[in-house]
Amino acid sequence: MSDGESVIWFEELARGDVARVGGKNSSLGEMVQSLGAQGIRVPPGFATSADAFRDYLAANRLDEIMGSTLAKLDAGRISLQEAGRTIRGAIFDGEWPEATRDAILAAYRTLGERIGIAEPSVAVRSSATAEDLPDASFAGQQETFLNVRGEAALLEACRRCYASLFTDRAISYRKAKGFEHEKVALSVGVQQMVRSDIGGAGVMFSIDTESGFDRVVLINAAWGLGENVVQGTVTPDEYQVYKPLLEDPRLVPIVEKKLGTKERKMIYAGEGGMTKNVPTSKAERARYVLDDGEILELARAAVTIENHYGCPMDMEWARDGETGLLYIVQARPETVQSLVVEGAFKSYSVGAHGPTILTGLSVGEAVVAGRVCLIESARDIDRFVDGSVLVTGNTDPDWVPIMKRAAAIVTDHGGRTSHAAIVSRELGLPAIVGTGDATHVLHEEQEITVSCCEGDQGFVYEGIAECHVEEMRLGDVPATRTRVMLNLANPGAAFRWWRLPVDGVGLARMEFVVSNAIKVHPLALTRFDQLRDEAAREEIELLTRGYENKGDYFVDHLARGLSRIAAAVHPKPVIVRMSDFKTNEYANLLGGAQFEPEEENPMIGFRGASRYYSPRYRDGFLLECRAIHKLREDMGFTNVVMMIPFCRTLDEADRVLEVMREAGLERGLNGLEVYVMCEIPSNVILAKEFATRFDGFSIGSNDLTQLTLGVDRDSGELAALFDERDAAVRWMIETVIERAHAAGAKVGFCGQAPSNDPSFARLLVEAGIDSISVTPDSFFSVKGHVADAEAG
Repeated sequence: MSDGESVIWFEELARGDVARVGGKNSSLGEMVQSLGAQGIRVPPGFATSADAFRDYLAANRLDEIMGSTLAKLDAGRISLQEAGRTIRGAIFDGEWPEATRDAILAAYRTLGERIGIAEPSVAVRSSATAEDLPDASFAGQQETFLNVRGEAALLEACRRCYASLFTDRAISYRKAKGFEHEKVALSVGVQQMVRSDIGGAGVMFSIDTESGFDRVVLINAAWGLGENVVQGTVTPDEYQVYKPLLEDPRLVPIVEKKLGTKERKMIYAGEGGMTKNVPTSKAERARYVLDDGEILELARAAVTIENHYGCPMDMEWARDGETGLLYIVQARPETVQSLVVEGAFKSYSVGAHGPTILTGLSVGEAVVAGRVCLIESARDIDRFVDGSVLVTGNTDPDWVPIMKRAAAIVTDHGGRTSHAAIVSRELGLPAIVGTGDATHVLHEEQEITVSCCEGDQGFVYEGIAECHVEEMRLGDVPATRTRVMLNLANPGAAFRWWRLPVDGVGLARMEFVVSNAIKVHPLALTRFDQLRDEAAREEIELLTRGYENKGDYFVDHLARGLSRIAAAVHPKPVIVRMSDFKTNEYANLLGGAQFEPEEENPMIGFRGASRYYSPRYRDGFLLECRAIHKLREDMGFTNVVMMIPFCRTLDEADRVLEVMREAGLERGLNGLEVYVMCEIPSNVILAKEFATRFDGFSIGSNDLTQLTLGVDRDSGELAALFDERDAAVRWMIETVIERAHAAGAKVGFCGQAPSNDPSFARLLVEAGIDSISVTPDSFFSVKGHVADAEAG
């Protein structure tokens, strides 16, 4: 028998006590001891010590059984399943040493006295002494038991925790990671249950789990107890918060809110210490688990915990349904993105591909093509074919052995913090989780492509698609006087590029957010009562549920979509081009056909600035302005610059700026800059006059070339004539730079030419351009050409 303590209260523990009580419990103690004064709530409780575990083994002579059984396993004389079954059975059959049992029960009674409940309901969690180390995530290898009530039930749960140290998956995991079985002990954490069964719970990371972007907090949330989120058996809500702006209590920097289906919730099942899953109601599925205030409170807690530990953190939280209070119930170092080497990264892209079969949340950034191996039950994992794409409902730790042998993973359920997502990240596998019906849509041996390179949304394509991979090294990027910025459209992919040493975003296309996140024509929202298309009315009602004012739906989704792009490079500038759909493109939006004229040539028709002050679209532009106002003033992204496209005349410029002023967006107010696209010859001819109205110009070479040469840029017959290097186009570029600079305005270039032909950057540098904006995949080559041009 050891001389050590059997039970230690959380407030007596610190993070250096991993050897005494394991990673989870030492971390809980650290938070109770050090962070309570900073507002971090941790449910009270205690931990059994590693010595208590060793005493249990010694009292029942289990060391001998374990040693001989594991030796047989190593020698290949028995199977992994037989070894695990033998050791667990011996632990189950053991008797508690009297001193250990008395200490556990005395602490349980004291806990009841502290919280004023005679037989409190507790969570009983395993905490191995080698787990949650910075370089080894034990990802659910040991068990947790919830709603445990009564002394006999507590002792049984503790015994079951001990036995879980020798599940098949735990034995094989330790073997793979090089941990010696006999050197790992187990502590049990006994913690007051938070009534999240009637509230909500989930998981939280202080880093973006896909890109490693370290300035956001990722929160997943579901109704009921948190095990469904951890296990990936539901698709949770997902929220992301931008950390640097949390310090200002006036701001609401929530850059993502995705409504999860939250198919079921785990609740208490009577007095027996059991839990059960029940379906959620339609109202629960349609409602966010957390309101904005709660999202921000959790995000601030994540920042406090991360700052204290000095590394990115993986946390579990719970909300008490009776008190409404939020608690942190676990915290451990994040073990994937925080260890990524920052010197280089691979960029994947998809070329020609088949039809889209499924979509879901993407995990990782790679693309994999292969054959489906569909397995719906862990009982059938022996059927798995190495190198296949594993398709299943959801995974738990029993699936890890075959997940290691998969090329990619696709699941019906789960969010970014589900077991499938966490393990896929650890293994470096692309995965798409939460597809809803992959196991129904896909079939055995079907050839598919799993694409996780296109942003937050992952795509499963029919057949084998073209895949391109490019490796980029950050240490090789030269410094330049000319700013090199990015052209971005997809908010879901913005965080992928945060490590690139860019000077900001020179063109953020609003149209992508409107088409993909909003989907509705703005006038179909502001004039919904006039909408005649009944099918469109029904779809819009569904999309805007929960919004009393349908225009608010447009404002919220547009602001949040653009905020992800703004967050990716903050505080560097992000130039947001206001909507530049042509009338035929607007007409394709939900409910749009009724509000758009038919034009012979939409390319030079009712587009850009001409729409913004027109009674025909003005209230749609005001929604866009409200979104920019929310983005800058409410969310705090004052790095956002507005840009007006296709502004033909000085009178148009004045009229648009007046509408903006009415919407509270006045040039110069709170540092607001307003640019104009330079894509019409009149912008060059009257550059001096335009420069008195705008802070800068951004040259759009496609339209400028088209209108200078009179060449339809979409014409195949005239493709050879469409040339940004033509002397007339070059004169336009050089002239606007010269005249704008003389008037004190900046000039950037956001056209496609440098992305298609990086050497075009030399012409721009020689002309004196201030900035060049390019697609991310051409950033390195353009940056090199700029550096060469500046060097002479």
